[in-house]
Amino acid sequence: MDTGNADANQLVAAAHQRVPDADADADADADADADADADAERLAAAVRRGDAAQVRELLDAGADPDVLDGGTGLPVLCRAISAHDQPVAEALVQAGADPLRRLPDGTTPLLRAMDEGSPGLTRTVFPDVALRPGPAREELLDRARRLAGIDPEAELRRRTGLPGPVGRTWQQDDIGCRHERLTLGGLTLGDGHAAFLTDLEARLRLRTPFAELLARALTRPDRDHEVWTASVLALGARLDDETWAEATRLGRDPDPLLRLFAADVLLSTIIADAQRREPTLQDRALAFVPWAERERDTDVLAVLLNGLTWLSGPEADAIGLAYVTHPDPRIRGWVPELLGGDEGVLRPEALAAVLTLARDPDPQVRERTCYWLWHCRGPEPEIGDVLVELTHDERQRTRAYAVAALAVRDDPRCMAAEERVGPLEPGTDPDALPLTAVWWYRRRQEEQKDHG
Repeated sequence: MDTGNADANQLVAAAHQRVPDADADADADADADADADADAERLAAAVRRGDAAQVRELLDAGADPDVLDGGTGLPVLCRAISAHDQPVAEALVQAGADPLRRLPDGTTPLLRAMDEGSPGLTRTVFPDVALRPGPAREELLDRARRLAGIDPEAELRRRTGLPGPVGRTWQQDDIGCRHERLTLGGLTLGDGHAAFLTDLEARLRLRTPFAELLARALTRPDRDHEVWTASVLALGARLDDETWAEATRLGRDPDPLLRLFAADVLLSTIIADAQRREPTLQDRALAFVPWAERERDTDVLAVLLNGLTWLSGPEADAIGLAYVTHPDPRIRGWVPELLGGDEGVLRPEALAAVLTLARDPDPQVRERTCYWLWHCRGPEPEIGDVLVELTHDERQRTRAYAVAALAVRDDPRCMAAEERVGPLEPGTDPDALPLTAVWWYRRRQEEQKDHG
């Protein structure tokens, strides 16, 4: 037996077997690369379309969140940022896209987001690591300070070089605040740069002077604007005597806009304190009582009444009763929340006020009153009667609150009234209305029967 030839043959055979295996591995690698390239292109295309759902689906399947966009050569995160597409940017960052990646022009996706003037977008891509002491943090702070002083329209014209008309729309965030978006020549720029600066300073625990935060707010004199709101929240979160004293002094200024800012800061302080485990400032809401008695500007007065809802007692009741017939429906709408009926039976004058407001000519006042009655569990029969009236209201929300209020009072009239709520109107969130109250009423009745 020629073992030498046999061994040689085995070696040759083994070599021939290994060659196909190597070819198969190479083919598999090529297929994997092709799949990765296809996934990258699909992800880039989904980002360009603004399809957040598909972006998340592709990322969950393993697509690289830092893939480059074929049109710009930049990470797709930059494409989402320039489009002000917050949902897509959020998906990319959550999947690991690097907002601090240095780009060929020396910027980063985060710096580009700051340039865009959308506070929410910037917060979405802002990593906590950027708050650590060092050159990167100083770069962010310097840039935020510079951007806070720009004129958005002038900056947009500088970037585009175009003289035409500027489009303007409002962009609302998830808590109801907003900033303005300006568009020209296919570019978009927000006017919320100062809001992000204020947020950044607060996160860095920098104590920006009261006067400086006031000056920023006054560049956007709108309670719903993110720049105004950022200043108010930053001051309210301080919870110190110095800030309270400065706001109180400002509350006596003859300019109603300054008084509005002062009232907003004090309200924010009271709310921030109430959210702590051991609130210590709630008695300060009493300071709103004399101010509310003398205030004639309805915007300021509405904020003061909001603050007084955090106070329980005869002082709040007296203010509420004084404004039952106020000519502005925004003021009348606050009155029920000042009457304190959630703890028991309403006093006769408070009951009369609530019944009057439940029949108010303004639909928003009726809705707010009905919402309050849903939470006020007093046994007064007059309340049940007016709730039945409100089940015929023109507003579906009011009808739904009225039916729920009857149900929680175990008033059998809720069953017939339930049909008056009607099919949900387009755009209505079913979770925002108490649509199961009658079901729970029936269940309580059945349990009572079962227990004899």
